[in-house]
Amino acid sequence: MTTKAKKVVKITSIVLAAILLVCVIMAAIVLLPQFRKKGTRYESTREIENGSVQMIAHRGLSGLKLENTVEAFTEAGLHSYYGIETDVRVTGDGKFILFHDDDLSRIAGLDTKIAETPFEELRALRFDDPYGESENVYYLPTMEEYYAVCKAFDKQAILELKGDMTADQVKQIADIVVAEGWFERTTFISFSRELLLYLRAAYPTAEAQYIVQYCKQEDVDFMIEHKIDANLCFISVTPSRVRALHKAGRKVNCWTIDGATCAWYMKLCGVDFITTNVLE
Repeated sequence: MTTKAKKVVKITSIVLAAILLVCVIMAAIVLLPQFRKKGTRYESTREIENGSVQMIAHRGLSGLKLENTVEAFTEAGLHSYYGIETDVRVTGDGKFILFHDDDLSRIAGLDTKIAETPFEELRALRFDDPYGESENVYYLPTMEEYYAVCKAFDKQAILELKGDMTADQVKQIADIVVAEGWFERTTFISFSRELLLYLRAAYPTAEAQYIVQYCKQEDVDFMIEHKIDANLCFISVTPSRVRALHKAGRKVNCWTIDGATCAWYMKLCGVDFITTNVLE
């Protein structure tokens, strides 16, 4: 190799290393605020310039209050959020309760499994803040209590179908939403294609989003075919993917965005909604 060629290789290596370093730094700036210690609470929301992007409070305003509690829903209602997100599960006796995990170990320190425990037993449970940041005593809310908050504050309901459900149980959940008079103001979301198709069969006009962590073309094809909007983990959001979904008439939600820089990038990509624990 000639001296000139060696110089070119050396310069090219330096340039590539510099580009890689810049990429690592930028990734850290964007992504690190996304990862906070579980249970970390903020004193107030973190305001951003969200433009036309609609903001959704994840499990209620869970950056300030304990997730999926009436307090968290109410706190979100008191702020400027477009919607309040929560999770619905089937209890051991076929009723419905709002909770994210399949058991109470993380939140209440109990081995109690939602799917194996009767509704009334779950409703009777009382537990303290697991992170010691509030003196409140908490309980598991019902769909009716959640919708009371959404209606009181005129908020879009973002209802995640969680865990195993039959087609009839999905219909029952949608029936409750209809009875609450908030069907047109509810977006049903799920990681499960099966549950979303159950919903489509029972209520063809229901607004729905497919939650995907690592989005592939087959996921996009599914959403386009069944006219279901996207609910993408931020790592799957790119400008080209958002453009493709918009071209097909699909809206794009993204989760869970707690860093202002990441939110800025999501906005740059053209998303319609941002789901967050604390940004406003």
